[in-house]
Amino acid sequence: MGLLFEQIDSQPSVIGEITLRRRRIPAIGDRDIYEVKLGEEFLMSSMFVDAEVALSDIGLGETEGDDLRVVVGGLGLGYTAVAALRHERVAELLVVEYLKPVIGWHQQELVPLGKDLNADPRNRYVHGSFFDLAIADPAEGGFDPKNPGKPFDAILLDIDHSPRALLHDSSASFYTANNLRLMARQLKPRGVFAMWSNEGEDDEFMAVLNEVFTDVACHVVSFFNPFQNRESFNTVYVARKPG
Repeated sequence: MGLLFEQIDSQPSVIGEITLRRRRIPAIGDRDIYEVKLGEEFLMSSMFVDAEVALSDIGLGETEGDDLRVVVGGLGLGYTAVAALRHERVAELLVVEYLKPVIGWHQQELVPLGKDLNADPRNRYVHGSFFDLAIADPAEGGFDPKNPGKPFDAILLDIDHSPRALLHDSSASFYTANNLRLMARQLKPRGVFAMWSNEGEDDEFMAVLNEVFTDVACHVVSFFNPFQNRESFNTVYVARKPG
């Protein structure tokens, strides 16, 4: 058995100290659990990744065509990105991450899925604010300054805890019809926007999505939580650009 707890790295970031930790909890199985904290707040854990994987599987399941260009907003521990790359139709994946240390953990393979992402030539890390790049003029690059004006088939977002529970107040304006329309300029006609949430279906956000997109749905993803000894759930919103 390895160490029961190890702090792998801790660095300052633009929104606070960010820390990568690894622990083992023998009572729930012989495996390493990776955790990320921002200050004193837990951001993510490899204990609970069902909905992060489902974000890619549900979003790309609704995406039409082949040779897909996909954006993942928020690298985290890499589960959404790796799940996207398991779809053979994905030809190119851009993973947009605001916190440079998180990209570094993957590039240095300090987290388990870094090796998978680094080995796949379809994957590219983009250091920047998803929310700023989302509303940028596509002609000037948008998410991909190397290919200005080239649209995407799907945009998969997993950054804030929900449209109401934000990591930083600066992202609040993104969850409006105006800014979602600006982001949708970077999608092909009938392209898909999908988003993870830690909370149940938000009626107000569903109404905003319906102002901009068609085929709007909110999927519940259930999973067992051994700490609470009961089922927990996250949600995945999916919406399609008209066209």
